[in-house]
Amino acid sequence: MANEMMNRFAVDPFFDRLARRFFSPTEWEKDSVNMGALKTDIKETDQDYMVKVDVPGIDKKNIHLAYNDGDLALNIDQSHASEKKDEQGRVIASERSHGVMSRTYELPSVDRDHISAQVENGVLNIVLPKAAKSNDKNSQIEIQ
Repeated sequence: MANEMMNRFAVDPFFDRLARRFFSPTEWEKDSVNMGALKTDIKETDQDYMVKVDVPGIDKKNIHLAYNDGDLALNIDQSHASEKKDEQGRVIASERSHGVMSRTYELPSVDRDHISAQVENGVLNIVLPKAAKSNDKNSQIEIQ
């Protein structure tokens, strides 16, 4: 009877694993959970905008940038696959995941032809030079 009482409080293995993943996710799960955030810093100077986006573990071939009508569009398309095999080389588990993230930043008056971007140590650095402003204060237009 005492054993029956104790068994009533036994945790189901499925829910036990689910709870452990929720409260203590693996490193890969932490990365996939945090990926949706696209943590970004934007600094503006008189000459340009400097954008830094955290992209840990993302290959630069999976990052797509476009600038159009004052908007910088960032799209990331990432896939992950893994296999676990036993001692005889038989596959015992195979997992795949695919995720797409995107974000748009409004950064007006940019010289589109001189935008530069690079990925270094898990950070995407983008420099967007501002379009040259006319220093001529005279609003008169000469008619020819």
